[in-house]
Amino acid sequence: MTRLTGRALRLTVLVGENDTWHHKPLSSEIVHRAHAAGLAGASVFRGVEGFGASSLIHTSRLLSMSEDLPVAVVIVDTEERVRAFLPQLDELVTEGLVTLDECEVISCTGREDDPGETDRKGKRSL
Repeated sequence: MTRLTGRALRLTVLVGENDTWHHKPLSSEIVHRAHAAGLAGASVFRGVEGFGASSLIHTSRLLSMSEDLPVAVVIVDTEERVRAFLPQLDELVTEGLVTLDECEVISCTGREDDPGETDRKGKRSL
């Protein structure tokens, strides 16, 4: 597990939830590649409404249900590691928006390398 505090770079990739890479959700492919690259972490957030370069508004509102809502893949790590990952995005993202923002990581905590015993729901015992 990568420990990260201090100055970092936040990579945000905005795509549609129906975007795919070899019949697999594009957002999932980005997360799996980020994991394989050893980046500190990646999360996918599903939007409820938005539009992009096409100017089509996609929304989850009942009367105008969209099946292609926006999703954001957010990755945070050191500048060097994030920039080294960018060539993979060039291959994957043919439509969408990719942004980089400087940020400061205050706390990055997770499970220890030895998670100990877990119950049936995956919760750790003390």
